[in-house]
Amino acid sequence: MKIRVGVDIGGTFTDVALEHPGGLATCKVLTDCAEPETAILKGVALACDGAGVSANEIGQVIHGTTLVTNALIERRGARTAFITTDGFRDVIEMRAENRFEQYDLNLTLPAPLVPRQDRLVARERVAASGEVLLALSDDEIARLVAEVTAGDYRAVAIGFMHSYANPAHERRMAAALREALPDLSISLSSVVSPQMRELPRFNTVITNAYVQPRVADYLGRLVERMRADNIAAPVFMLHSGGGLISVETAMEQPVRLLESGPAGGAIFAAGYAKAHGIEKALSFDMGGTTAKICLIEGGAPKTASTFEIARTYRFKKGSGMTVSTPVVEMVEIGAGGGSIASIDAMGRIQVGPRSAGSEPGPACYQRGGTEPTVTDANLILGRLDPDGFAGGAIPLDPALSAVAIEAGLSADKDLPVGDAAFGVTEMVDENMANAARVHTVEHGRDIEHFTMIAFGGGAPLHASRLCEKLGIDRLLVPPGAGVGSAIGFLRAPFSFEATRGLFQRLRAFDTDAVNAMLGELAAEANAFVAAGHGSAPTETRLTVFMRYAGQGWEIPVLPGRTAFSPGDEARLLAAFEDTYRTLFGRVIDGLEVEITNWALNISSPVPPVARVTPPSRNAKAPVNRIRPMFDAALRREVGAREVLRDAMPIGACLDGPAVIVEDETSTIVTDAYRVTMQADGALLIARKEARR
Repeated sequence: MKIRVGVDIGGTFTDVALEHPGGLATCKVLTDCAEPETAILKGVALACDGAGVSANEIGQVIHGTTLVTNALIERRGARTAFITTDGFRDVIEMRAENRFEQYDLNLTLPAPLVPRQDRLVARERVAASGEVLLALSDDEIARLVAEVTAGDYRAVAIGFMHSYANPAHERRMAAALREALPDLSISLSSVVSPQMRELPRFNTVITNAYVQPRVADYLGRLVERMRADNIAAPVFMLHSGGGLISVETAMEQPVRLLESGPAGGAIFAAGYAKAHGIEKALSFDMGGTTAKICLIEGGAPKTASTFEIARTYRFKKGSGMTVSTPVVEMVEIGAGGGSIASIDAMGRIQVGPRSAGSEPGPACYQRGGTEPTVTDANLILGRLDPDGFAGGAIPLDPALSAVAIEAGLSADKDLPVGDAAFGVTEMVDENMANAARVHTVEHGRDIEHFTMIAFGGGAPLHASRLCEKLGIDRLLVPPGAGVGSAIGFLRAPFSFEATRGLFQRLRAFDTDAVNAMLGELAAEANAFVAAGHGSAPTETRLTVFMRYAGQGWEIPVLPGRTAFSPGDEARLLAAFEDTYRTLFGRVIDGLEVEITNWALNISSPVPPVARVTPPSRNAKAPVNRIRPMFDAALRREVGAREVLRDAMPIGACLDGPAVIVEDETSTIVTDAYRVTMQADGALLIARKEARR
């Protein structure tokens, strides 16, 4: 068995999971914001010590990072120029012209990544059919090369109109820039996102260019430091769609890393949903900085072809930048253990999105933090053991938490510290519950019929209360939940999704043109997958984006084939109508059907997951001690039974209130629930009595 390591860098903690013949070794270390690779190497060394293996025995390293997302949120990318078709330089600033908060008279749209003075225009034009209407001249190219040279840019994004249909002009422009400026990072929209619709395509190529130098520098340092530490294993990155790509591909297309860490968590949860036969699961991933919620149905997380990043207005949809890249679809809010609590202008307790991160961290970390955080509130309420946090590696000081809450929340409102701490946890729980409600409603689902799967360092602390608020009866906390995303990396397949815009009306379906395009997509995707998977067998899935003529948006359709024959139009129409009817309840008669974009995904097979048989309740959980803990639903302090997770035998059952402790996290079982140890080490927490 090859020794493999999964590493997830978060805003507060870096999680490591090392898979070896003897099992799985895990650890959490504080993230080093200045040099993230330092925390990785420290964590890998600790995991190797725990597993009793040497670093030079590691055969594969899989990494996920929030570096791309953080660089966009904090606007810490490279100085970038955007070259586009004359007349279209303001597309990224005009956006879709929607008001994401229609009653805010002072609404301000988020500024584009590239300011107007850095958006350069070329006199050229390609039609939607790919026909060249105005050729890009040598003089135009020379003028633009001179402007880029004079601007002292580190990166350039090139996005011409309809380049997905004919990329010749983008390629000529890039070739001239590479010859004149060989150290310049250059991104082409016809490579990064060759799809219809200029706004998401332009945003995507700009995002890729903006973060490319920073990501390339970081990944280069990481590989170099690993080699210096005697780790010669190849490094692979988890992309936003939930698959693995080589580190070289990640350097070329860092936009695919936008949600790489959270995608690992969704894979982790999906595996346990399959193992326990859960058809409808709600994954809940809460770390030190953010919380992520994802729907998992039929053992697979929801995916999408577009994603909105860097939302600026209360995390409202429409207030960020829409990019077109394959992604595991989830809702993300600024609610983590390090989220800072404050009193707003109306005198209410607010939590996040600012976070104390790992530097200085929550006040109780004793690293200089002075502002009250969710972790401080949980410590005051007895949900955390000050001597056992992170396996005792990070001792917590309740007195510092009390000082921070008193100064930041209690003083102005004459609130007892305990009441203020309760207010913090209730606000963060309600924020997460509201996000979960909205996410499920947007997908036409009833949240009460889902089973929650909680992981991440913070989720097991809050999941029972969240289930109470959402009316969910069953909660699963898998083994290794504290480092769930890192474990998910080890379960991810090698995969790559190649996309292309090729407009087709179904009544005039061109089989030859479509098959030729699909052959090109297959060759492109296979080349990327082969870099890590070699020539082993793969699986292929085609998604076709279809709509009725006149509609503004299309829906993803799975035709069940990857090549077409004359007469397959009827099959495509039937697949489209089935999907449309499922989403909207009916089809529309008499309208033409159109295809806009195509996406071909090639991946390595995912090993089957063994089903877990529910155990009989045949043992009692050994209680370590009784400790005081505040129960939010009961609104009072209770005596919670503390149990070591490792000491719970299969079938052991325990009524709440209880705390199940382990090195990476603690699981709170509220008074309304009962916990049972499953055969695979997962904790199944179910409501004691069915609701009426």
